[in-house]
Amino acid sequence: MMGRTLVIGGARSGKSAYAKALAESVAEHRVFIATAEPIDLEMEERIARHRADRDRTWSTVEEPVELIDAIAAHASSDRSVLVDCLTLWLSNLLHRGRDVESAAGGLVSGLTSLQGHVILVSNEVGLGLVPDNPAGRVFRDAQGRLNQDVAAVCDRVYLVTAGLPLLLKG
Repeated sequence: MMGRTLVIGGARSGKSAYAKALAESVAEHRVFIATAEPIDLEMEERIARHRADRDRTWSTVEEPVELIDAIAAHASSDRSVLVDCLTLWLSNLLHRGRDVESAAGGLVSGLTSLQGHVILVSNEVGLGLVPDNPAGRVFRDAQGRLNQDVAAVCDRVYLVTAGLPLLLKG
């Protein structure tokens, strides 16, 4: 099962665990591309828990911003690449004042030419309340567009809720 897969769901829905299991089922060699940055103690602990969940068959690349370059450098027919997650990547771009539309377009176009199996994890943000501030609404809108654009170029899309995957595409 080669190709591009998007695993989407709400916070703490089980999407990362499901994506990890998918990656482990398709290749012996696995690369985890982490977009999280240890900006506070809570995030440091979350990153440590995620690292502890992966055994020595995984290599880890930490790349908070230049995502398509990191994916392209590691994608090949003999390994699976897991990106966790697009939501933090988008947040990192916005925080740095980067051109989100251009970066998202570059990611989407880059994904179409990759070999191997690439699994991308992202949060579904369109099911909650409308954010009460402009920055929150800008983020929600950008995340919704990114999810739609990535889903359009993926071969498979799963929605994970309460740890249960639902195949939406593929």
